[in-house]
Amino acid sequence: MTSTQTTTTLRLGTRASQLATTQSQHVADAITAATGVPVELVHISTEGDRSAAAIAQLGGTGVFVTAIRQALHEGTVDVAVHSYKDLPTAPEPGLALAAVPPREDPRDALVARDGLTLGELPAGARVGTGAPRRVAQLRALGLGLEIVPIRGNVDTRMARVVPGDLDAVVLARAGLTRLGRLDAVTETLDPLQVLPAPAQGALAVECRADDAATLAVLAALDDTVTRTCVLAERTVLAALEAGCSAPVAAYAELAEGEDGAELFLRASVTALDGSDGVRGSVTGPAEDAVRLGRELAAELLDRGAAELMAASR
Repeated sequence: MTSTQTTTTLRLGTRASQLATTQSQHVADAITAATGVPVELVHISTEGDRSAAAIAQLGGTGVFVTAIRQALHEGTVDVAVHSYKDLPTAPEPGLALAAVPPREDPRDALVARDGLTLGELPAGARVGTGAPRRVAQLRALGLGLEIVPIRGNVDTRMARVVPGDLDAVVLARAGLTRLGRLDAVTETLDPLQVLPAPAQGALAVECRADDAATLAVLAALDDTVTRTCVLAERTVLAALEAGCSAPVAAYAELAEGEDGAELFLRASVTALDGSDGVRGSVTGPAEDAVRLGRELAAELLDRGAAELMAASR
């Protein structure tokens, strides 16, 4: 495969959903603004888009990614943009993670009827979410909520709140930010209550590993802080041998310490019925992101994380 010439238009592969195209257009605009290289979007249908089944039933990891990566391998697109949390933890041979742009707020958000917060919802209130991680953590709060599995795009999910059949839905705040829908949020959930998914709010920009010209163009978008935090979070996920549909949460933050950048990493594994869970944290130098992720995963495994994940399958 010959390298893409930076004077020509880059073809960016994306899912066709409103959120995916909004995210991809944001990346396309950033590429052009930083480098002057024009970018066109190429819509690609994925298994996750074509099926109405729950993500866990489809096999979880990779259902939104495989078709787009195939287009990269075949050379029908030059760049791919993914929601980073959808990527399998194992690297893809022949492809490079060329850039991780600055992350949006990774927390979860509640969209509820009558402006209610999570704590104000009455016992028995119907709360919709498609993610096992959210299901498990919401049940663990012991608020007596009925958790309803849902799928569909952001607007489809939000439309199910009154006058629909649900009292509330829980969504990634980042997606609502990118779609300009933050006005619908009735509460942004504290990570102490509901810890985000590994890499939530972050985007992954891929290209072919042998495409030096495109790699050079995309380097302008990379954000070191986001890349470091997401690396730590996804190392936990990989070390637990859990996919993106497992009830695993991880969230890393960087702060300036006495000896340079310090990474604070939290992670949890929660039983799907909310009856049990393990949670831990670790702090260390930012350059030790992988080691810290592995250490925290090992601690969670020592405390029964594998059994909790097995029971949730």
